[in-house]
Amino acid sequence: MTFLHKMLGGAAVLALSTTAALAEPALMYDLGGKFDKSFNEAAYNGATRWVEETGGTYREVEVTAEAQRVQFATRLAEQGFNPIVVLGFQNAATVEEVAPKYPDTKFAIIDVGWLDIPNLRQITFAEHEGSYLVGMMAAMASESGTVGFIGGMDVPLIRHFACGYAQGAKAVNPEINVVANMTGTTPAAWNDPVKGGELTKAQISQGADVVYAAAGGTGVGVLQAAADADILSIGVDSNQNHLHPGKVLTSMLKRVDNAVFDVFSKGVDGFEPGVTTMGLDNDGVGYALDDNNAALVTDEMKAAVDAAKAEIVAGNLNVVAYYENDSCPVLDF
Repeated sequence: MTFLHKMLGGAAVLALSTTAALAEPALMYDLGGKFDKSFNEAAYNGATRWVEETGGTYREVEVTAEAQRVQFATRLAEQGFNPIVVLGFQNAATVEEVAPKYPDTKFAIIDVGWLDIPNLRQITFAEHEGSYLVGMMAAMASESGTVGFIGGMDVPLIRHFACGYAQGAKAVNPEINVVANMTGTTPAAWNDPVKGGELTKAQISQGADVVYAAAGGTGVGVLQAAADADILSIGVDSNQNHLHPGKVLTSMLKRVDNAVFDVFSKGVDGFEPGVTTMGLDNDGVGYALDDNNAALVTDEMKAAVDAAKAEIVAGNLNVVAYYENDSCPVLDF
């Protein structure tokens, strides 16, 4: 049986055979959809690259409801898939429950770094560093002196993005106004492009002429509303510049694709438990530059952000992480 790119619904999970290819990896997406053009899709791209380079196959599962999290992870482990990559901080409780029951199965989780489980690899990102760079770009591109940030679910992770963004913007223009809104307080906030568009319009009415979205599938609505209003937007996670060429200033790249590719490539034998962080120093985060936004990014802008990146990597420029005190020195939530 071939498992490549086979999507599992709830009923399909329950009907699985008990014969799965040993040491075949699996990928469990978070809510928001595999093709959210952002976080989940970045993971998919990493798995796809692994398939193209190795000829291997993997099983993927798309979570569409909270109740499926533990169920899907358990079924994958029971079927013998190994390693199993689970996406999103909201799956911390999932692996906390499932991983200890299957000590011979290697699990990896993205956006979690605080669990103590011996068969778990935890991959976090320095999102505040990449967001700092695109915040600088936003401030340099802004003509109104107001830039916006629209997050998905109001959680510390997304405030972490926002805080880095605001610090970068204010490093360029200390007087700049940063307007920040979150889409909601439930997981539905990751996949509400209509609400994202409404929030964008509200920020435009407050003067914002560059808006950064860190909101999963909701961000598609942010980028669309910004393009419709003829202002600039900034994408996130995946390179979203192509969605509205000439209207997306850049995208803050969060290399979830590299994380998935690495876990799949190392497999069971090369599996490394513990916590690892991907930041500017190892190309875990960054900003996107391609033909779709080349006309928007000036030489001055590129020189400034590249210089800031070098200073951050060298340890000479500290971007305050929201996590340090559950607060941001330049932005109130």
